[in-house]
Amino acid sequence: MKSASIPFLLQALLAAVFFGASAPLSKLLLGDVPPVLMAAFLYLGSGTGLVLTKLIQSGRSGPQREASLRRADLPWLAGAILSGGVAAPIVLMFSLENTPASTASLLLSFEGVATTLIALFVFKESIGRRAWAAILSITQASVFLSVNFSSGWGLSLGALGILLACILWGVDNNLTRNISGKDPLQIVAWKGLLAGTFSLLLAVFLGNQFPPLLSILAILLIGWVCYGLSTMLFIQSMRGLGAARTSALYGTAPLAGVILSIFIFGELPSAFFTFAALLMVGGALLLVNEKHQHFHLHSAQVHEHSHDHVDSEHGHDSQPGTHAHDHEHPEQQHEHDHLPDIHHRHEHKD
Repeated sequence: MKSASIPFLLQALLAAVFFGASAPLSKLLLGDVPPVLMAAFLYLGSGTGLVLTKLIQSGRSGPQREASLRRADLPWLAGAILSGGVAAPIVLMFSLENTPASTASLLLSFEGVATTLIALFVFKESIGRRAWAAILSITQASVFLSVNFSSGWGLSLGALGILLACILWGVDNNLTRNISGKDPLQIVAWKGLLAGTFSLLLAVFLGNQFPPLLSILAILLIGWVCYGLSTMLFIQSMRGLGAARTSALYGTAPLAGVILSIFIFGELPSAFFTFAALLMVGGALLLVNEKHQHFHLHSAQVHEHSHDHVDSEHGHDSQPGTHAHDHEHPEQQHEHDHLPDIHHRHEHKD
């Protein structure tokens, strides 16, 4: 993986560490908070925290560093909110009630597999042999974790629910990929506020009892870090790595959640659990060492995203620093090491 992609790689891994911690921390509070209400406060915490961050940023002087959402972006944002902001967390909260926290943390890695398959078959993102090996490795790990050996050869409903939530987040990730060049704070803030409000209204309709204020504040904080900051870093990473590779990396780092589960709940890993963890680490290493280079065509395009003018693709004027504005890329053909970032989303063979 070329050196320019390292910051995007680190963003994906840090996003995953934050999100991986969400399962054990949420499970710790589920005894006091109904699942739908838990999902509502997690997303409200995400949206509120990032709105405050955006307000602080807006008070600073200087050029606009990120591209704002436009009318054409709204269908992608709405689909992402419905699939990943409303449906997925509610399914997850119900499933966590019947699934060990450590198992749930690793099962959440299936989100990367779902995202990758949707990116491949629906959005035609390029996937090489190394990426396929990583997908198969993570899929096999998820199968081991979803089999309920205590009741024979069957699947745990809780585990299946977590896998369904991951598929819904996979849809969310691919829809968000199409607006990943826009301000991630703005995207995640809208997601959190709208999804959280919907879930809150649903919880009230269902007659859920509100928990103590201290529990609400704790959930809001978890939502801000584990959902808000995590998703913001995830979107930034997709700019440079594409949806498939970002999600595959993102799917391995919930091992941080496993470590938390061991400390919080004393859930010692089983042999299957350890084997699954090794498979996931192996999948991550395959992606980290991936290289992809061939002769390819850049179609002419006009778009807006955060950039500077120090590379060959953005030397259109002398404005200093990182900023955002509409700019044009002429058609060109060349060969260099690349990944499906916002300038390389053409269909091609590896």
